[in-house]
Amino acid sequence: MTDVPQPDSMSPISLEEAMRAPRIAIEATEPAVDDGRYAAKAIIGQPVDVSSKIFADGHDQLAAVVCWRQKGEQSWRRARLKLITNDLWQGHFTPTQVGTHEFRIEAWWDLWETYRYELSKKHAAGVPVQLELEEGRLHLERAVQRAQGETRAVLEDIMHRLASSHLDDERVSVMLASETAAAMADADAREHCSASHIFPLEVERPLAQFASWYELFPRSETDSPDRHGTLRDVIKRLPAIRDMGFDVLYFPPIHPIGRKHRKGPNNSLEAGPNDPGSPYAIGSEAGGHEAIHPELGTLDDFRALVSAAADHGLEIALDFAIQCSQDHPWLEQHPGWFSWRPDGTIRYAENPPKKYQDIVNVDFYAKDAMPDLWIALRDVVQGWVDLGVKVFRVDNPHTKPLPFWQWLIADIRSRDPDVMFLAEAFTRPAMMARLGKVGFNQSYTYFTWRNTKAELTEYFTELNEPPLRYCYRPNFFVNTPDINPFFLHSSGRPGFLIRAALATMGSGLWGMYSGFELCESAPLPGKEEYLDSEKYQIRPRDYRAPGNIIAEIAQLNRIRRQNPALQTHLGFKAYTAWNDNILFFGKRTPDRSNFILIAVNLDPHNAQEAHFELPLWELGLPDDAQTHGEDLMNGHRWSWYGRTQWTRLEPWNLPFGIWRWTVPAVEQNG
Repeated sequence: MTDVPQPDSMSPISLEEAMRAPRIAIEATEPAVDDGRYAAKAIIGQPVDVSSKIFADGHDQLAAVVCWRQKGEQSWRRARLKLITNDLWQGHFTPTQVGTHEFRIEAWWDLWETYRYELSKKHAAGVPVQLELEEGRLHLERAVQRAQGETRAVLEDIMHRLASSHLDDERVSVMLASETAAAMADADAREHCSASHIFPLEVERPLAQFASWYELFPRSETDSPDRHGTLRDVIKRLPAIRDMGFDVLYFPPIHPIGRKHRKGPNNSLEAGPNDPGSPYAIGSEAGGHEAIHPELGTLDDFRALVSAAADHGLEIALDFAIQCSQDHPWLEQHPGWFSWRPDGTIRYAENPPKKYQDIVNVDFYAKDAMPDLWIALRDVVQGWVDLGVKVFRVDNPHTKPLPFWQWLIADIRSRDPDVMFLAEAFTRPAMMARLGKVGFNQSYTYFTWRNTKAELTEYFTELNEPPLRYCYRPNFFVNTPDINPFFLHSSGRPGFLIRAALATMGSGLWGMYSGFELCESAPLPGKEEYLDSEKYQIRPRDYRAPGNIIAEIAQLNRIRRQNPALQTHLGFKAYTAWNDNILFFGKRTPDRSNFILIAVNLDPHNAQEAHFELPLWELGLPDDAQTHGEDLMNGHRWSWYGRTQWTRLEPWNLPFGIWRWTVPAVEQNG
């Protein structure tokens, strides 16, 4: 048997090429990103659902399998695909290792199933089948010659039973038996076998799909703005962060901060002698991207923090920001890595009308930068990986070359496939998707700016559909040091609860920047930025301050851990609620064994109420069925009767409802 690959195009071919071309078409295979140019994403231990359109000329029956292996392995593992309808075949396989995998679809004429189909129709119609029985015997005889081991023994026993039977009905029963079909499948000659392209698949650990991120500035872990917090101070905060249910503790850059053009409070151009400056102005006489800011501590302190975090079930994520202060050692050691203006001054970073006088960017394609700069940056990441860091948040990756990221991420993950990269990219949709294609495991999103029912429904739905569902994992950050969302400026505590519910329920990945749990929202007038931004000054906090939402955040994270449907952005579906201020949606596992319903009042100032529809049709239930609801925020349980229900959501109490939806056992069994 020779596998025949699918043609690359339908351009004109010669007679010889036509005679060698596959007779079976394999099209529209999923999961695939740009027809296999980039790897789709998967999670270790979770089924990968595969589908293809498979068809051929004539009416013969087909068979198909999905073949998969870890890249570098010689042999394939196989799992059968099932014909669903209209040439659509589906199946799944479950990867058991992280790293790059590949899969393909194989399909062939199933001669025995074709024979069984025709025999059953003729026998049922009362047509004489003596000739068909002889054809079947010849099929079996050839299969015995191909078969080995137990399969051959089974087929020989079947042949013996046929030979000892003199009644056509008995022989037909043997031919149509499931035992015969299984043995013939094992010994199939795979006539006209065709194979699809090979599709890459990147298998990652569960944290790539399900995690709760907490961001803080280590220097603010202090009781006074006059005392610089340290990494050892952060260790004291670990129990509280763990108790809120977070998995990842993320720091803005912890490297030495430059002095030249250091920014003062609220991004002012003049810094006082005690102003700490922006941590994004990386580099001083104390070192660059490989070093720790002296006031934060030492490498030994960092090792102690990583170890303590692990003891609390937390991973440390570092910011990888490819930019330098004008004091960075690289400027003196490698001036050819930077852009210089005609007057001999260095070109600092700009994002008009914003100016970042305290930082300069490297030039990836400068003559002196290739390959030394690329390798130096890779070595920076590898150095932190060697210190136990497996998660990196990358600052503005869309402003750096895509080939660089494709190389760096693959290079790092080739040695440690547990390493993950979060893209902090707020830019055009095509670029954000492409970052996922070249290797970023997660990405920031437009969620921060989606507020209305229509906007949220459209965006959540888009993230669930190809191609984004295969290449883009959305991390719903509710705020960042750079983004103080307009929605939160005047919405008060209810607004923070609304956004927390949307983020935690909408995606398996979400994040918050410290202060959110205290409902901090004071903005720079007219801007989506924080007044007295922590980017430029030390901000101690009283985490026990009245009005905090720490308990609610902890419960939301607890609900996520207890319900598999909430551990991914996939499975979202919007349902009907007759009020434009109430978003009503569901998240469910593929087998619907875990079905969560969420209703969110998007109005932080007023109570909203609505009738809504329970999606009984998705469980195959009639409109008058009885189902059960459990409020996951307070544990209250009740029964729902029928399809149409009613709710009232009050922002001064709780502006959302989260219900686990179940069907009575009697109905499930009946």
